[in-house]
Amino acid sequence: MTDILSSLRAKSAQRTRPAELLTAHLADTRAAAARLRQRVGRLRVVEEFFGDTFWIVVELAGLTHDAGKIPEGFQRMLSGHVRAWGERHEVASLGFLPRLIDDPEVLSWVATAVATHHRPLTGQHGRDLETLYGGVTATGLGRRFGPFDPLAAPALEAWLRDTATLAGLPATARPVDDTLDAVGLVSGAHRMLEEVLDRWADRVGREEGLAAVLLQGAVTLSDHLSSAHQSLSTVQPLDVAFRPRLEKDFVDRGRTLRAHQVQAAEVTGHLLLRGPTGSGKTEAALLWAASQVEGMKAAGCGVPRVFFTLPYLASINSMAMRLGDTLGDRQAVGVAHSRAASYHLAQAIAPQDGDEEDEYGEPCRVDAAGKALSRAAATKLFHESVRVATPYQLLRAALAGPAHSGILIDAANSVFILDELHAYDARRLGYILASARLWERLGGRIAVLSATLPAALAGLFANTFAAPTTRVDTPDLGLPARHLLHARDHHLTDPATLAEIRLRLAGGESVLVIANNVAHATALYEDLAPDVRKHHGQDAALLLHSRFRRMDRSLIEKKIADRFGTVAPEAQSSRQVGLLVATQVVEVSLDVDFDVLFTGAAPLEALLQRFGRINRIGARPPADVIVHHTVWTTRRGQPGEYADGIYPREPVQSAWNILTRHQGRAVDEMDATAWLDEVYATDWGMQWRQEVLERRESFDRAFLQFRYPFEDRSALAETFDELFDATEAILAQDQDAYAAALVATGDRRSGAGRLLADEYLIPMPHWAGALSRYEKRLKIRIIDGDYHPDHGLTAVRGLPQYTYRAGEVL
Repeated sequence: MTDILSSLRAKSAQRTRPAELLTAHLADTRAAAARLRQRVGRLRVVEEFFGDTFWIVVELAGLTHDAGKIPEGFQRMLSGHVRAWGERHEVASLGFLPRLIDDPEVLSWVATAVATHHRPLTGQHGRDLETLYGGVTATGLGRRFGPFDPLAAPALEAWLRDTATLAGLPATARPVDDTLDAVGLVSGAHRMLEEVLDRWADRVGREEGLAAVLLQGAVTLSDHLSSAHQSLSTVQPLDVAFRPRLEKDFVDRGRTLRAHQVQAAEVTGHLLLRGPTGSGKTEAALLWAASQVEGMKAAGCGVPRVFFTLPYLASINSMAMRLGDTLGDRQAVGVAHSRAASYHLAQAIAPQDGDEEDEYGEPCRVDAAGKALSRAAATKLFHESVRVATPYQLLRAALAGPAHSGILIDAANSVFILDELHAYDARRLGYILASARLWERLGGRIAVLSATLPAALAGLFANTFAAPTTRVDTPDLGLPARHLLHARDHHLTDPATLAEIRLRLAGGESVLVIANNVAHATALYEDLAPDVRKHHGQDAALLLHSRFRRMDRSLIEKKIADRFGTVAPEAQSSRQVGLLVATQVVEVSLDVDFDVLFTGAAPLEALLQRFGRINRIGARPPADVIVHHTVWTTRRGQPGEYADGIYPREPVQSAWNILTRHQGRAVDEMDATAWLDEVYATDWGMQWRQEVLERRESFDRAFLQFRYPFEDRSALAETFDELFDATEAILAQDQDAYAAALVATGDRRSGAGRLLADEYLIPMPHWAGALSRYEKRLKIRIIDGDYHPDHGLTAVRGLPQYTYRAGEVL
């Protein structure tokens, strides 16, 4: 009878792999679930509903999830004889469960996990299981499934029972003189589906909903790992050996751990860490993380993952390389953001990869694309135990469902380092706090790092977590003051400013100019750049803002790093004259070091980050940071006034008042904390705090309740993207090149071509959909605009009332 199993397939043959046996896929998924159990460990948040059976349920569901692929119609579809079967195999899989599992509660949970590993139960406009099968009789269900090979069901049932027993999973004894046939299988599937639909028809408590989504995430992640033939790393390099390794590295460089680093390493639980640039905050955070990992492992929490989150893509890439170097293995650190594949593409075509060259000896982007896509896919499947990510990537767990619930199970029993939280506005900070509270419920531990940790921000975190937080402040390390503060009553674009900038350039200095909007940055660049390039070369004057194609922005960032990158104290004489004009994107995204800053007035946090690009390591006497008065303007349809059309007036005015009181002084980040406390003590600061709290609770209500855990949440995806104001588009003139890149690898389905095509993408705000048209064939938005590789996107033509010019708020 077992010969029939050698003919049953789970997946059809692909260009790069043969067809996969059904039993092989089921066994691999069960094994992946067991490895996931080892990785995640004990989940206390689910024990109220599962007792100690959660992982047993996950393994049983993984073993049986695709058993319903045995109907002849499904097998004929895999062999290419028919285009589609037209039914849901997960529903057919349910028919095996009543004869395999005795415990009614375990049976109900396994049936739930099997039924929901592809589709929601309700709410998907004709594609959910309730719509497809609700009200269908057992006879009707059998008719829709079509014929079964009479040997298939009993053979697979016996194999499932034997495999479960060998794996130590509970399985019923084989029935005597009771062979499973098509009628019995369909009848069992019909009954189990009715029970599943009935169980989850009503609203449930938030803890039960969370347990249900975690179960879905564990099963779907196990399925994805099995299908991709990927494994999970069960090694955490941030472990008990990390501190001795770091101490030895410090000794080799003539250094020792600082007091705040030792103190952070001894903290158990959540951490608030304040320290100025250059104080070793990152190392302190890693020491804290290693300590948490060891404590959590000892408590049965598997192999905790460590997430280091940052708000900006460029800083994420550099941090991943830095962590990899610190750990001694760059491959041990994953990158999880929307441009992860682009990042890995850049790594794949690095000069050391000599096996991917074209006929001219140059790295081959097409071959490298497949390699990079594979690496990015492995990251998406949660392979690495240390990951650098945007918070938004982790927040997508809130969408749950088969596509995103794996993010949630992966976040359970993890360690989170949240850096540069000042970069988020009140709305996004509230969302991050809501998610951090969920991570705590999932067994996580959270650290917040900041060069300036105002009392308002520290209080918000203490208010968010159930467990206490420990605050560690860096003592006075005697670091030299790096900045000399000046304020100018005229605007950044005033002729007087231009004259002063030209004077600095003529004196051989490197000059950073940061404008609050693209129009001002572009105007300044066009006025200043020609003369700089004439005397110092083409790359001596550069412009950077958010509206560049990826390929152009990557090239500009490389030019910036090459010319203005931070160098060691003994190499200061190698620094070059030049000009960078930028918007806010430069605040924390690049490791650069300039002689002088000219900036428009902005909120204090933003200004402090801008200051940090000047005299970065304090290798020179305090350098000039010059802040210019803003122009107050209004926004269409919004109340109040805004600095250069970007920032609300109140925090900018408060910052300006503080700076003008201290102009002419040498300042450092130790001063800044007191200044920030002053800003947040204003009426605006009180309103800001209230908005953060309201946003935290609204995000929790909208996304993190899971009251109907298996209702379709795809509609929330668009809402989620709107919340984070993100979309991308290509230029109309790039459409042909984009289409060609999609098929450059010869297999559009592989995704490698899309990775190459993504180099043409330009980030746009979500509302810019009104300025674009959606090209269904290419699955991309297209804009008609003015663009230059050195200037970026300067205008978009659309509906008259929405026509964008570079000065508008983006």
